[in-house]
Amino acid sequence: MATYAEIAGGRGMSPSARMWKLVMGVFRRRVLSTRMLIMLPILFLFIPGMAWGFSDPDIQLPADQIPETAAETMFLASIGIVFAGTMAAVLLAHDGISKDRQSGVLELRLSQPMPRWRQSMILVIGNWASIAVPVTVLMLISMWLVGYRSDMWISASDSVVFVVAAWLVLLWYTVFALLASSLAKEQGSAIAFSIGLWFLFTLLWVLFTTLIAALNGVAVGESNDASYSVFEGRLDLLSPNGVYHHLLETRLDDVNRGVSPTGAVLAALAWTFFPLLWFTRRIKRLVP
Repeated sequence: MATYAEIAGGRGMSPSARMWKLVMGVFRRRVLSTRMLIMLPILFLFIPGMAWGFSDPDIQLPADQIPETAAETMFLASIGIVFAGTMAAVLLAHDGISKDRQSGVLELRLSQPMPRWRQSMILVIGNWASIAVPVTVLMLISMWLVGYRSDMWISASDSVVFVVAAWLVLLWYTVFALLASSLAKEQGSAIAFSIGLWFLFTLLWVLFTTLIAALNGVAVGESNDASYSVFEGRLDLLSPNGVYHHLLETRLDDVNRGVSPTGAVLAALAWTFFPLLWFTRRIKRLVP
């Protein structure tokens, strides 16, 4: 099998072809890694498992949360992506740079005759695809399970939005983990920073939102309070998980949290563009 140096500097192959061949190399290493074998049962439990549970016709939920369409069921089941999918993205990519830096492989990579922006895209796409592909398969299984159990089949347009939104949130967490890996001097610091960000946006954001709302005089604790819902929705634009849910809400009826579909799309573009730009510039300036 050709080495990284042979592919990156090889002749008779276009720069794009070399780039995609290296992407496939990163993808294969990640998707066949021990971490993926550990995460797959968890992903299966959280993604199809949540869909199976929420599509149960006899499920006991508050009256205002009982799903009436397949899109609403998949929205409730999206908690599996938020918890398991994003965690898997962080665990797969957190040492994408720090490990290579410690082993000396990073110095070899960056010395190859390939633009560094291409090398940054190789890391991003390879690590992202390794989690996006299995999650996509599990989401398709989930959609079938929802239709099979509840006889409510999700439309093609809804399914595309749900899959693309999942791709985006996984991309954001992959870039976060790679950024942490590029900033950290050792693997322990990289995973600590990555997991810290995951905890902030996944577990602590609700507490942060509640605190900010209380400080701004917004009533907290009233489930039907429109002002709190709008405040929470707008503050969620500062969270990748919040933007992910805003994208999903564009396919639901009678949902108004103060953010239009256009605003949700613009926020998603910002969360995609600026971290990628930061990471690309970081790789350009990186000294092994």
